[in-house]
Amino acid sequence: MGVRAVFAEPDRRFVERWVWASVVANAVIVLTGGLVRLTGSGLGCPTWPRCTDESFVPHSSLGVYGVIEFSNRLLTYVLIAVAVATLVAVWRWSQSTRAMRVLAVLMAAGIPFQGIIGGITVLTDLNPWIVSLHLILSLVLIMLSVRLLTWVRTAPHDPAPATARWLSWLTFALMWVVVYLGTVVTGSGPHAGDADSPRNGLDPELWSHLHGDSVVALIALTVATWFVLRRTAPRAAKVAAVVIGIELAQGLIGIVQYLTDLPIALVAAHLVGASVMVAAGTWLLLTVHAGSRSPSDSVAVGR
Repeated sequence: MGVRAVFAEPDRRFVERWVWASVVANAVIVLTGGLVRLTGSGLGCPTWPRCTDESFVPHSSLGVYGVIEFSNRLLTYVLIAVAVATLVAVWRWSQSTRAMRVLAVLMAAGIPFQGIIGGITVLTDLNPWIVSLHLILSLVLIMLSVRLLTWVRTAPHDPAPATARWLSWLTFALMWVVVYLGTVVTGSGPHAGDADSPRNGLDPELWSHLHGDSVVALIALTVATWFVLRRTAPRAAKVAAVVIGIELAQGLIGIVQYLTDLPIALVAAHLVGASVMVAAGTWLLLTVHAGSRSPSDSVAVGR
């Protein structure tokens, strides 16, 4: 997957690999950004866009925290490279539609916005509401990458009944409510990213219970979706079963981390799980709705 190959006429498999790279790269930045916060390195570089007022790179007085925070900033450039390569591959692919190309542009444009939000995060001393936007944007980019991936891939789908379609939309919407409530819980608890960083002032126990209740409702809705799909759309039902497994795993990690006072390893695993859940939940929604129209309809929509 060399640089020259990106600018050549790509085939479907080549484009698909780059879109997968976008999914993975955005998930990795979620993890590394979380590790910056979990290690207390959020202000390892105390300003932005420079690391300090005098230098773009950290100096020895900032210690390991400066190295960790600066390393996460450098990973943004890897993300930019992947986004640009994906964009070029999609635009050079003869079978790409206008919708695919627009989506690839949006995905690439999201990376500079990540940098801006990251800068505002540092300049506001890790305001928890801004930090949450940083995570949400990464998850949105994962969602968009999965949308593009389903357009690039060719896979058969079963027609899904109307009940399953609206259940999948409810499940998808509730998934994002769960994710957002998770960021509210995070903003009310420890692991602020720096000892002097503010918290959002909300009751962490109350919001943890609200978050937990929303997870239970999400699992119930996903099970209902699977139940409707199991006879009418078996391929989509398999995706729903996978999503249920991911949601159960996320719920278990959440319970254990709550009962064990939020150990860093479990919080990091929960972040990775959020990325996987958003990707899988998006895949379920698109799989259910892809089965409701023919491939020719999909192409017409794309163009």
